[in-house]
Amino acid sequence: MSENRRVVVTGLGAVTPVGNTIPEMWDNMKAGKNGIGPITLFDTEKFKAKLAAEVRGFDPRQYMDVNETLRTDRYAQFAVAAAQQAMEESGAAGTVAPERFAVLFGTGIGGIGTFEREYGKLLDKGSRRVSPLFIPMMIANMAAGMIAIRYDCRGPAMPAVTACASGANAIGEAVRLIRHGYADAVITGGAEAAVSPSAVAGFVNMQALSVSEDPQAASLPFDRRRGGFVIGEGAGALVLEEYEHARARGASVYGEICGYGSTCDAWHITAPHPDGRGGAQAMSDALREAGWDAGERVYVNAHGTGTPLNDAVETAAIKKAMGEEAARRALVSSTKSMTGHMLGAAGAVEAIACLLALRDGVIPPTINLCEQDEACDLNCVPREAVRADVDLALSNSLGFGGHNACLAFRKVCV
Repeated sequence: MSENRRVVVTGLGAVTPVGNTIPEMWDNMKAGKNGIGPITLFDTEKFKAKLAAEVRGFDPRQYMDVNETLRTDRYAQFAVAAAQQAMEESGAAGTVAPERFAVLFGTGIGGIGTFEREYGKLLDKGSRRVSPLFIPMMIANMAAGMIAIRYDCRGPAMPAVTACASGANAIGEAVRLIRHGYADAVITGGAEAAVSPSAVAGFVNMQALSVSEDPQAASLPFDRRRGGFVIGEGAGALVLEEYEHARARGASVYGEICGYGSTCDAWHITAPHPDGRGGAQAMSDALREAGWDAGERVYVNAHGTGTPLNDAVETAAIKKAMGEEAARRALVSSTKSMTGHMLGAAGAVEAIACLLALRDGVIPPTINLCEQDEACDLNCVPREAVRADVDLALSNSLGFGGHNACLAFRKVCV
């Protein structure tokens, strides 16, 4: 099978803490809008962490009927909504043979809200009160399954479950499906809805979450004041197509996914390797596939969680992959400063940010970056967006278990 098929993006969709459509999300990112605020989805009186980046104003009935909403976990509702937006924009429906249409949709945790609710019923009211839909609502493959059913995608349909790298790995593996001839189009991305008592308690007890009660001083990537990430939720979806297929039907194209690297640190279940070896290798692999030249101008949408260890190690990884001089020339920002850390959805939403940055020549900021850490000494874009035409955009995603993914994007050149 061919290994040289090009992969382009023809549709985007998003449900995020800074907007529930692509135009709204992108306008707010460019404006530096903070999507972080007090948690409203449960009572935080007995929790150390009080803040999250919640999706607000989302009505799943815009995307599915009432009965379907009752059978669907919040994470899958986000996924279906983002996928519908992307498919409507792409115009790909009816242009791809069902057997050649695939779905790869990531999530780090899946239906944790459903799990909490139904386990509560089990404890309080007994086994007969547990919903018969408990399992299909909870499992991590259901977003992919529901999207495939909706759009009659009869090719591979599966999740990527690699913690915070899930969305990026889903996109990267979707690229490989098309590149190697197993599919002509793929609906891909990631979704998460883990702003829940058990998830917040677990993250805060492992000292991963920020416990700041000030939304402007909570998610602080690359800042010396940083003290943990802020949990977020939502979904990002992309429709990928083989270049000639998209061109033949006259589709509008956002850009080309020209490189992908996927590695494992093989080191620790939560901490990155101290020298960033896995992240650096993923970036190096993506840069090599993308045909990167050291003279090109690069934008890096960093993983940038705002935890003390991650940001310093990622800085070292970028330098290792690009070389000190080129790394210092690259423009770097973390949109998690606005969206919080959307876990399995993060890589998808940040991939979308890269494509829009390339298209518009605008680099979204790292808001509230006021005291840049000496250990994070790259050319970070602080507080306000900047105009810059770049040749190549990279999106980094690093997950628990040592999972690393890097995606590379270019404008489409015939």
